Amino acid sequence: MTFKPAAWPRKLRSQTWFGGTEKDNIYYRGWMKNQGFPPDLFDGRPVIGILNTWSELTPCNAHLNDLAQRVKHGIYEAGGFPVEVPVFSTSESAFRPTAMMFRNLAAMAVEEQMRGQPMDGCVLLVGCDKTTPSLLMAAASTDLPSIIVTGGPMLNGYYKNERVGSGTHLWKFSEAVKAGTMTKEEFVEAEASMSRSPGSCNTMGTASTMASMAEALGMALSGNAAIPAVDSRRRVMAQLTGRRIVQMVKDDLKPSDVLKKEAFENAIRTNAAIGGSTNAVIHLLAIAGRVGVDLTLEDWDRCGRDVPTIVNLMPSGKYLMEEFFYAGGLPVVIKRLGEAGVLHKDALTVSGESMWDQVKDVVNHNPDVILPASKALTQSGGVVVLKGNLAPKGAVLKPSAATPALMVHRGRAVVFENIDDYKARINDEALDIDETCIMVLKNCGPKGYPGMAEVGNMGLPPKVLRRGITDMVRISDARMSGTAYGTVVLHTSPEAAAGGPLAVVQNGDVIELDVPNRRLHLDVSDAVLAARLAKWAPTHVQAESGYLWLHQQNVQGADTGADLGFLKGCRGNPVGKDSH
Repeated sequence: MTFKPAAWPRKLRSQTWFGGTEKDNIYYRGWMKNQGFPPDLFDGRPVIGILNTWSELTPCNAHLNDLAQRVKHGIYEAGGFPVEVPVFSTSESAFRPTAMMFRNLAAMAVEEQMRGQPMDGCVLLVGCDKTTPSLLMAAASTDLPSIIVTGGPMLNGYYKNERVGSGTHLWKFSEAVKAGTMTKEEFVEAEASMSRSPGSCNTMGTASTMASMAEALGMALSGNAAIPAVDSRRRVMAQLTGRRIVQMVKDDLKPSDVLKKEAFENAIRTNAAIGGSTNAVIHLLAIAGRVGVDLTLEDWDRCGRDVPTIVNLMPSGKYLMEEFFYAGGLPVVIKRLGEAGVLHKDALTVSGESMWDQVKDVVNHNPDVILPASKALTQSGGVVVLKGNLAPKGAVLKPSAATPALMVHRGRAVVFENIDDYKARINDEALDIDETCIMVLKNCGPKGYPGMAEVGNMGLPPKVLRRGITDMVRISDARMSGTAYGTVVLHTSPEAAAGGPLAVVQNGDVIELDVPNRRLHLDVSDAVLAARLAKWAPTHVQAESGYLWLHQQNVQGADTGADLGFLKGCRGNPVGKDSH
């Protein structure tokens, strides 16, 4: 750790709005006082924005107003002035065409709220999978002192004495209905057990993964990630976070002090150990791009390759987030990484302590949930980065959720030109497909879908499912939910809509997947591939106006984080000239 706290007291950013007796100061202060704030709140104490992604159409975050009050308590206790600010909230469970298309819009909107309003520091109150990265991206762009507190996961679901994992069992039960082993009536009955309390997915889906990434990056207090939403300790965490942000402002502890290359490497290794979502790849690349850290897909493969997956949670394992918390949560995992010699122990965290100092004394209370390395779900966890003539800029696969027998596979391509083509043909009994084939889905990347929806884990054809087959190799430029599973190759770059080789794969082409050697190969000659690409023309819908146009014109590839190019880099938080 090299951080040196700034001197205190000093004039804060908010005082350019509220401090003094000039006309402009009275203008800003006077309007705020219509809410009944006492005069001494404007006397130079830190003004803390509680950036609240609460929304009833973001179900994972629908309980955040209660946590916001706890954050306020903590801020007041520490001598700060809390102001709650509602911000753009995206939810994969409700947003169409996909919440991912609006992650960058949310980050842009929140960034300008942080920069344009009198905040000295921010508590990022998040939950659903896109709200966590979008607010972290905004904080990285403004570099105001900021700290994450998440809403926490739902309680376990149960159906017929079986644990039901959000998302994971949705895919499982849906496939069972198509296979004829579950009735529609049973599916509807099981729905009641899937979401039985406030909170985000109770599996190691993207929401839980990104909560874990925030903690592993050092941007949340230790232990934050796994506390269930309805557990009283979640409220305690919120209140402690409120206290901590005030001291962070006094110390001038900023995201750029925490989000170093070492922090990202810690997070990548943590993702491997927890069997985290492939979506973390895109989100961490985007956050790194905002803070100016050179993070690449190669870093993901290098750092995660030899880290075993030791967290026995769905979709890779059998338990859920509730058990993970009771076992000791993420601090136990980070401690294990430190003991294995693959943790940057001195990495600074928002607590002001090093990562190692926070976790060195924690205890694993359930070795069947957080496994010893000798019993890991897979010895080579993490996210595999594949390259080859089908993915010159890379594609990703999650080994802990894949079928070992399919990790080296050669098969005939069955091609779907877009998601509508897939939906129209997948249930057709005449579809020429069996379990040895490789399903290929095009035009579902950042430009093509648009927004890169979670459709990469294509459901298998019913005629294959009825034969007891539960997995096939699937390749696309799409994403998949962190709650999903299977031998699924994702984020193929360049995407089809940008003219990548995926765009010209044809039915009957032979594709080779070789995960141990990190290879994804289309078995056609260079000359044939070049000739096909020369004739290619885009077929995806191209917008002519609005945010969709802005997105399609400016979004970059999945291999660099799918951010809008003009939003990369840290722009800071200068206080502009007063316009009044």
